[in-house]
Amino acid sequence: MSLVIGADHNGLKLKKIIIEFLKEKNVEYEDLGTKTSEPVDYPDIAKKVASAVAQGKFSRGILICGTGLGMDIAANKVRGIRATVCHDIYSAERSRKSNNAQIMTMGAQIIGPELAKKLVEVWLNSEFEGGRSAPKVRKIMEIEKENFS
Repeated sequence: MSLVIGADHNGLKLKKIIIEFLKEKNVEYEDLGTKTSEPVDYPDIAKKVASAVAQGKFSRGILICGTGLGMDIAANKVRGIRATVCHDIYSAERSRKSNNAQIMTMGAQIIGPELAKKLVEVWLNSEFEGGRSAPKVRKIMEIEKENFS
């Protein structure tokens, strides 16, 4: 698995914690910013990460901002991306197993570091199950084709 990660200034501290967690788990990643506490606009970071995933440079991405919501909305504007906010274990797992989401977003002002690490672990260890969900994901992709052409 190839992983890319990014955060705005509100998510920087949590991103650093997640990066240390990824290192402990021997997960290779690339950090696309931000790397300082200077304010940045989250859509810029979301676009970098989501575009890299959409282009196939990485199989999955993690985005962190204050709430996870802005990153989620911005990432989903990139064609081919299914990003989901993950603030609880069940949603993190189902975002992969049912929705085949390639990007998880989290809110540093919503969840703490220990929960964030557990969410990342669950999300990275979950795979798309297909089955009853496959036609639904295909329908999502059809809606995207209709509206992104």
